[in-house]
Amino acid sequence: MPYIDSGGIRLYFEEYGRGYPVIFVHEFESDLHSWEAQIRYFSRGYRCIAYNARGYPPSDVPDDPAMYGWEVAVEDIGIVMRDLSIGRAHMVGSSMGAYAALLFGLRYRERSSAIVAAGAGAGSPASDRERWLKNTSVLARALAARGMDAMAEKMARHFTRIQLKHKDPKGWQEFVDRLKQHSAQGMANTLLQCQAVRPSLHNFPDEFSRMTVPVLLAVGDEDKPCLETGLLLKSTIPAAGIWVCPNTGHAINLEEPAAFNAQVEAFFSAVERGSWGHIDRRKQSVSGHEKSTAARLHFDGALP
Repeated sequence: MPYIDSGGIRLYFEEYGRGYPVIFVHEFESDLHSWEAQIRYFSRGYRCIAYNARGYPPSDVPDDPAMYGWEVAVEDIGIVMRDLSIGRAHMVGSSMGAYAALLFGLRYRERSSAIVAAGAGAGSPASDRERWLKNTSVLARALAARGMDAMAEKMARHFTRIQLKHKDPKGWQEFVDRLKQHSAQGMANTLLQCQAVRPSLHNFPDEFSRMTVPVLLAVGDEDKPCLETGLLLKSTIPAAGIWVCPNTGHAINLEEPAAFNAQVEAFFSAVERGSWGHIDRRKQSVSGHEKSTAARLHFDGALP
């Protein structure tokens, strides 16, 4: 199995296709398998890399809770890129992965050419914050005490996830079956050390207002906490656009894979030809080389 070493923690990854690199960062209740429909599609023209976060087998599951955290998740993206000799990439993140991708874009804007943030913002609205902190702690204890077999279907029936069952019963069952294979310890540590303590995305208005990386915010209209945060980020990030998918919950790429792929492809194409309409040119430092469409389309992914 292919692994990347991140400070002694092995991260399992898969890579398909050739071309400009795209990094896929999964959500809390999934792993890299959740990106299958996207990797099958985008690997026809891109170099697609997906990896399992720490705590998600076959990546390592550290016993020490201090080995987890939202900042660790942000840095793991950079380590994956470094070890695969990728200097700059498009990024596609879902939920927890979208949070990490957005913060990576803030911290390392020169390494992020475009960011798709799907279902970003759970636990961020002030009205939802107290309930979020309580629920993450309760779920972590339940996972540790009862295990994945007992908890997986209950988690998959959450009001922001049940839409998948209504639309695609087989896909929902596959989601549940994969969830049962996750590590209860890894997920509990992720909840307590990453989800419960990460700052709200609403806490970074100044940083996001200076963000020059093109961003596509994707959110389901039945994912209320993330819809509220998506609208806030849209009004804050100069180079952001938002796609609201109707009658859709949290896992947009699973519920509506064809529509999701089409939106992401159109976004990538616009960014690569320099026509993403929301880019604030006054806030970008663009060299003559970067102005060339050919240059944008022929990144080799090498480290500078």
